[in-house]
Amino acid sequence: MKKTFARLLGYMGKSRGALLLSALCAAGNVLCVLLAPVLIGRAVDAMAAAGRVDFAALGRLVLWLAGLYLAGNLLLWSLSRTTNRLSYDTVGRLRAALYAKLDTLPLAFFDGTPRGDTVSRFVVDADAIADGLLQGTAALLTGGFTLVGSLVFMLRISAGMTAAVLATAPITYFVARAIALNSQSLFKKTADRLGALSGYAEETIDGARVVKSFYGGAAACGRFGEMNAALCESGVKAQFISSITNPSTRIVGNLSYTLVGVIGCLAAIRGTLTVGEISSFLIFSAVFAKPLNDLTNVTIQIQSAAASAQRVFQVLDAAPEPPDAPDAAVLADCRGEVEFRDVSFSYTPGTKLIEHFDLRVAPGSRIAIVGRTGAGKTTLVNLLMRFYDVTSGAVLVDGRDIRDYTRGSLRRSIGMVLQDTWLMDGTIRENIAYARPDASAEEVAAAARAAGADAFISRLPKGYDTLLGGSGDTLSQGQRQLLTIARVMLARPPMVVLDEATSSIDTLSELRIQKAFAEMTAGRTSFVIAHRLSTIRSADLILVMDAGHIAEEGTHDELLRKNGVYAGIYRSQFAGQAT
Repeated sequence: MKKTFARLLGYMGKSRGALLLSALCAAGNVLCVLLAPVLIGRAVDAMAAAGRVDFAALGRLVLWLAGLYLAGNLLLWSLSRTTNRLSYDTVGRLRAALYAKLDTLPLAFFDGTPRGDTVSRFVVDADAIADGLLQGTAALLTGGFTLVGSLVFMLRISAGMTAAVLATAPITYFVARAIALNSQSLFKKTADRLGALSGYAEETIDGARVVKSFYGGAAACGRFGEMNAALCESGVKAQFISSITNPSTRIVGNLSYTLVGVIGCLAAIRGTLTVGEISSFLIFSAVFAKPLNDLTNVTIQIQSAAASAQRVFQVLDAAPEPPDAPDAAVLADCRGEVEFRDVSFSYTPGTKLIEHFDLRVAPGSRIAIVGRTGAGKTTLVNLLMRFYDVTSGAVLVDGRDIRDYTRGSLRRSIGMVLQDTWLMDGTIRENIAYARPDASAEEVAAAARAAGADAFISRLPKGYDTLLGGSGDTLSQGQRQLLTIARVMLARPPMVVLDEATSSIDTLSELRIQKAFAEMTAGRTSFVIAHRLSTIRSADLILVMDAGHIAEEGTHDELLRKNGVYAGIYRSQFAGQAT
């Protein structure tokens, strides 16, 4: 927790102006609070002096008290406003750092982390940090000044009674610390369970159609109920244990207050203290105990903020993609010559996927890759794009190891159309132009026509200016796929990867897309991953993958004549269509 708070202070320190203003407001407010008991003590003495009430002096003191309370409340309002700005500026920087970090993380992080859990760190955890900073900053600033100031004023009145107050302070600290240590692990568990719950909710909402189609709603509700119950259990325990802090410290404070009262009465009997001084000291002792009680009141928010900050820092501390080599070259004028040279790779150490894989692709070739699920087809593309680096061997483009190129230039040289479409909230024009934000409206329209998307776009009420929300859920899966194809056609990279790009498109549309693909891939190296073998008959080379190796290779006609794995897959597909 110390390291976590130290890092949060580092982010807060960037708002030096707000932090300084908060400290000044807190000091001013505390000064007003500490001067008030002095005036109250004098007012008591003014009423008790010589057996008569000094109304003139009492009136002046009341006016001074009113002024102090007014000034104190104004400073307290200013403190609340500045700490609010300070906390949300700090969380804003944390969110910005977190989002920037996501851009540097390898694909393995996203493959291994539920999307909802990552989103939860941006929203739920960041809000918890803001609440903790808002409550904790004000409590710490005012508490620090109050403890020091009230101690000085108490020492001026009576060293003996001050010693009695200080004797109980360590007891208060250790009681609060013991409770906090026991509850911190529960707050961390609560934050983790909340992230898991958010991830599960995100998955089921995204897959609502699948859940409904398989009548999985009851099972999903049951699973959600179990996770929600576990979250409630840890949350209630954390809140309960943490909530014991304030009553426990108040018990200690009340014992201190009683002890001070007894000592003060004895001093008054001896005539060493006036009634007004005793009244002032009693108020000071209560003021001295108030920061300790305030801190225990906000313990829940502070501990929740610490647990959430740890989750945010887990992402910020995650290992990024290895940086480009200092002398990395920019891949320009790419010819599209690709070679996999003795490549071995596994996602998990000890689990072999690709071993000693060799492949040479001439510039402008159209390579089709088929095989069973898990055979390593998409993995080859991940290695080519440097989403993952090879375990051993090398992938070469234009005769040079791709690790010698900058990632940006390598990935800009390869256009991808995936089976899973991704569209952002924005207009259709903006979604197509994502590949080239500076493209003109005519270039966007030309790419859409080439992809066969212009027909349905033109029928929409606002055409290319139609807003897409919810990742384009108002469009059919095939229409969304056409837009992603148009996006790549707009970029026109020297190499193209099509990963089941036409799997969601009807047969008639597929024929049009195949023609568009032929135009797009002409003279460009292309890799086509496909299960529908009818889409790859014209490929220059077909690779049949099996357990990370090439089981067969050749053209469509050559593989049919071999009467091997490919021929069996081909016959089974067409036999299924015939029936």
